[in-house]
Amino acid sequence: MTLESPSVLTIAGSDSSGGAGIQADLKTFTVHRCYGASVTTALTAQNTAGVQAVLGVPPDFVKQQMNSVLDDIDIKAIKTGMLFDTENTKAVAQTLKGHFDAKGHVPLICDPVCVSTSGHALLHPDALDVLIDELFPLSDLITPNKAEAELLLKQRNLPSRIANLQDMIDAARQLRTLGPQAVLLKGGHCVVSLGDLVNVSSDDAHVVRDDLLDENSNILRIHGRNEHHSDSLVVDVLCASDSHITIFARTRIQSTSTHGTGCTLSAALVCQLARGTSLSEAVRLATAYTHNGIETAIPIGSGFGPLNHIHSITPRLVSPRTKTNPYPLTSSLIRSSRVIWKEYVQHEFVVLLGKGTLPKENFLHFIKQDYLYLKYYARAYAQVVGSSPLPLLAAKSHAYAPISAAIDVVLSIVQESSMHMGYCAEWGITEDELINTPESPTLTAYGAFLIDTGMQGDSMKLVVALAACLLGYGEVGLWLKEEARAPDSWVQWEGNPYLKWMEDYSGDVYQKAVKAGLETLESRAAADAPSPIRFADWQHVWERCTQLEKGFWDMAMNLD
Repeated sequence: MTLESPSVLTIAGSDSSGGAGIQADLKTFTVHRCYGASVTTALTAQNTAGVQAVLGVPPDFVKQQMNSVLDDIDIKAIKTGMLFDTENTKAVAQTLKGHFDAKGHVPLICDPVCVSTSGHALLHPDALDVLIDELFPLSDLITPNKAEAELLLKQRNLPSRIANLQDMIDAARQLRTLGPQAVLLKGGHCVVSLGDLVNVSSDDAHVVRDDLLDENSNILRIHGRNEHHSDSLVVDVLCASDSHITIFARTRIQSTSTHGTGCTLSAALVCQLARGTSLSEAVRLATAYTHNGIETAIPIGSGFGPLNHIHSITPRLVSPRTKTNPYPLTSSLIRSSRVIWKEYVQHEFVVLLGKGTLPKENFLHFIKQDYLYLKYYARAYAQVVGSSPLPLLAAKSHAYAPISAAIDVVLSIVQESSMHMGYCAEWGITEDELINTPESPTLTAYGAFLIDTGMQGDSMKLVVALAACLLGYGEVGLWLKEEARAPDSWVQWEGNPYLKWMEDYSGDVYQKAVKAGLETLESRAAADAPSPIRFADWQHVWERCTQLEKGFWDMAMNLD
């Protein structure tokens, strides 16, 4: 087998219900394109409600299984799970040491399985010392959960109470003194908030916010996730060989489909290490796989059901929509263009407007050009269906939801045009002057890009292009509104000469159109999964339109 499909080994117990143990490991190996071998240490009679009985495999037979595999197959990485008792733990540790001495070390992950999710003991208490003294020194990584970490620390008379994020960091460092090269302390049973992450010193730890919303993502937070849900996190703490701490933070999922989570995570880690992936990146990828397995699981059984191990078997460039990530395409587009997106949302024009110090002539120049831009926007939205008042995404739909969403966006264009005429009237600009304003080169370039994109035949590409404007202005409005609420805010809300503009773009009417636009974008992507080339086109169009939007602010600041 090559590194494209490396051979890996699990040494663990059997789960008759298929959700944990070697059954979960082998499923995980397969979807990660690894060849999986297994050594069974114990048989369990269990289901989603609990463990009813356990039968240990004789240690000599455990050794025989290991030797049969290791003597024949070129194993690139190994994990251990449930080892059952002292004699089996000794047998595993001694056989691995002999193999490593003879053939060289390969990555070894020890998942110190002690207690099942339902509370059933899966490792005899007197086996803990053997685990620590003989197996940990061979291990590249150990992956205890909160209860297992406290048990291991208590066994060596070390501080063992884990109640918060700082306790997790301290415990991970203490656990590394027990012999392993690195420790991943799993935080599924610890309560951590976004505020706890903010309080972590950057000198002490690096935080990987893999599925958390980035800066300037208010449209996703407000329209897709409620505050309470997004504030509750699951964090896993990695203490590497140099004692550096990396915290992997993800949104907590309220689910009972968590049976076999630890087995699945360590199995995914083994697959990454077998390919030579760095430890930190391996943890990031493995935690993402496990998180998605929980979130996409269907209920099985009457208790704690299994994960969906095969969610990644069909590669997707756009993740499936879930409760904690209802807008995966938009989130991906914003992440991929985060630098230019921030320059767009937090542009000097926007900041001065928020302060109320933007020169009047700059604002009027912008408003007149933006009014003309809306004509391009409306034409682009309708051009692929000729004279139809609805865009293609509505015209081709057989469901009411996308048609309604499309109508909302079209109505928002009409509403926005009226808004602009209202602004201009307040500032003494007549309708005739507004209509006859010459186009700036910046506007002509932007409008031509939209029309050209619509002529290319991929209506989804046009939807992405138009979304950069629709969603961007919604984000600007929400950003100014959020900043205005901060203590000693730099945003002047009351008395700001541009208050109506800020209220309009942060208000319910425009934000309704933003939500409709998000729904349109995501439902289209879900119904028509892109190829890699097509997805790259979407990313290019989004980034180009974001650059053009920033260029529009630049134009407003440069009256020359």
